[in-house]
Amino acid sequence: MSGAVLVAVAAAVGNLLQGWDNATIAGSILYIKKEFKLETQPTVEGLIVAMSLIGATVVTTCSGALSDLVGRRPMLIISSLLYFVSSLVMLWSPNVYILLFARLLDGLGIGLAVTLVPLYISETAPPEIRGSLNTLPQFTGSAGMFFSYCMVFAMSLTKAPSWRLMLGVLSIPSLFYFILTLFFLPESPRWLVSKGRMLEAKKVLQRLRSKEDVTAEMALLVEGLGVGDDTAIEEYVIGPPNEFTDAEDPSSRKEQIKLYGPDQGLSWVAKPATGRQSSIGLVSRRGSMVNQSGLVDPLVKLFGSVHEKLPETGSMQSTLFPHFGSMFSIKGNQPRNEDWDEDTLSREGDDYVSDAAAGDSDDNLQSPLISRQTTSMDKDMPPAAAAAAHGSLSSMRQGSLLGGEPAGIGGGWQLAWKWSEKEGPDGKKEGGFQRVYLHQEGGPGTRYGSQVSIMGGDVPIDGEIVQAAALVSRSALCNKELMHEQPIGPAMIHPSETAAKGPSWSDLFEPGVKHALIVGVGIQILQQFSGINGVLYYTPQILEQAGVGYLLSNLGLGSASASFLISSLTTLLMLPCIAVAMRLMDISGRRTLLLTTIPVLIASLLILVVGSLVDLGSTVNASISTISVVVYFCCFVMGFGPIPNILCAEIFPTRVRGLCIAICALTFWIGDIIVTYTLPVLLNSVGLGGVFGMYAVVCIIAWVFVFLKVPETKGMPLEVITEFFAVGAKQHPQVETQ
Repeated sequence: MSGAVLVAVAAAVGNLLQGWDNATIAGSILYIKKEFKLETQPTVEGLIVAMSLIGATVVTTCSGALSDLVGRRPMLIISSLLYFVSSLVMLWSPNVYILLFARLLDGLGIGLAVTLVPLYISETAPPEIRGSLNTLPQFTGSAGMFFSYCMVFAMSLTKAPSWRLMLGVLSIPSLFYFILTLFFLPESPRWLVSKGRMLEAKKVLQRLRSKEDVTAEMALLVEGLGVGDDTAIEEYVIGPPNEFTDAEDPSSRKEQIKLYGPDQGLSWVAKPATGRQSSIGLVSRRGSMVNQSGLVDPLVKLFGSVHEKLPETGSMQSTLFPHFGSMFSIKGNQPRNEDWDEDTLSREGDDYVSDAAAGDSDDNLQSPLISRQTTSMDKDMPPAAAAAAHGSLSSMRQGSLLGGEPAGIGGGWQLAWKWSEKEGPDGKKEGGFQRVYLHQEGGPGTRYGSQVSIMGGDVPIDGEIVQAAALVSRSALCNKELMHEQPIGPAMIHPSETAAKGPSWSDLFEPGVKHALIVGVGIQILQQFSGINGVLYYTPQILEQAGVGYLLSNLGLGSASASFLISSLTTLLMLPCIAVAMRLMDISGRRTLLLTTIPVLIASLLILVVGSLVDLGSTVNASISTISVVVYFCCFVMGFGPIPNILCAEIFPTRVRGLCIAICALTFWIGDIIVTYTLPVLLNSVGLGGVFGMYAVVCIIAWVFVFLKVPETKGMPLEVITEFFAVGAKQHPQVETQ
């Protein structure tokens, strides 16, 4: 866990550089205008500020596809180099044209960092603290702004402030960032798995999680390569086999669903819970009715039903199910079972993490992830299913219901597999594995009454049996063509075709992906047109127009120095607000923070409008304007600032995550360019009150959009989130496949 935190902090330095650059250009543009006589050329002034945004937009168009092709880490290294080179060129800039070129290079670095840092942190962070770690870029960005404004304020007190020095100082932290990306940041384990580099992915996960046994998460990452378009929601009652087996009724054994997991041994048996339905299942069935009423998106209801049923222990730890059985042979991480047959043990050397596979990606792909090890518990299973159920124990492992760490994939979810059969066109039975994401309904040991109806019979519910909702879909691990080609018998292996196949534009038209794009693009557009980046770039001018010079005139400061001082104090106040948001991001959740903070944004903007239109005296008007701007900033960084990037890094499948995030980031930068480039013109035409009035209207629209369309994703594994989007898309006629 500590490894993931340190890696996230190191990656977030890229956003510190972005914040540093934003504040520096906001302060230095006052002196750039004087040197190049741009007071009567607001277009050129806006172009100098917006040139970095143009560069960010250009690089964003290809950053996602490149990161999917070559990896996240190399792109972050390139970003740090662009920061460094651009700062040196800005330090030298002899004229406007060189300065514009330097700003373009700077924008390329910013675009890569802003697009890929949230993606990288999401792919390396554990689900329980993913929201907090992905709020770090907002914190470091604001910290960079604070340090930069302090520097600009100090330089403004000198006789001849140098804007070149202000911009060139960026080379120092950018060099530090380059060292971090080159020597400290590992590659994303999800990207490594998508390329079939299983051994490297395992080592990275062990470092990030600070533990040796990462079996369950390795399985999860492989399963995430294929999001099921046939995902179904089912309800199970789960418990030890003896709880469901009636010795006098042989048919009771046939009704059992055996669940296998990534730890050693068969763990639990499940049966459909026909007498009680989970809230998830009910929402799924009623989703289309909700949608027809024109109210909240059924996807929002679907996600909400999960969080309403979280165990009392919360989503910060995985404590739902006992140890699921082993399907993975991870040397050195699992205790050996003395009942394993010797013949199987002698053939175990082809494990995908063996030393022989270290330098050969083909070995990583072809070595079985699930090996053949049959015991007495599997005699009634189909041969292929029994062969795949690696390491089944001859007797149930004793343990508490709360000891679910080996099978836990985060946020109260568990990963298991079940064998299913159906009759083919030729009349023969065909079987295959399905992955099962399990989520307990209620807290540990919850009693749902004395009995639950299961397959026509009544089963008592006690502390050893739980009801669970399940997302069931075709397993990405089960490759039918290769199941009989392994020397050790049928096995489930890494889907090797994904290592050669990159993301495709056709993948974007899958219902679940289209639905996620609507959410991601929509929230990015609304974030930008709420005006935050335009306000950040022009904070000194806005505060000067608001009258901070009057407030600080007794200190003997000029208007420019006074605005820099207020800007630095504002960014300083933003830091504890972001710290509160980091704490709440995985507790209250993303959706709740948005719905809570956006109304405060609206109120602060409306107060600012009133303060600019009504003459209440110089002191009162200046105080109202300054307080409103500060409140606007502080609430923005708690919700609407970090959450759009967090959501966009969470809601897309692994195979197209980079491509989809690039689309959302492109929307972000286009909106940023429009807002930033037009703000000086708007300030001159409609004034401060008119500009903030427009932003207030956008914030109202944003609140409605969040309430209707944005689901809560806190604490959920990325792969489960994308499965939910696939399920929710079926209930949404706008994205449903015709």
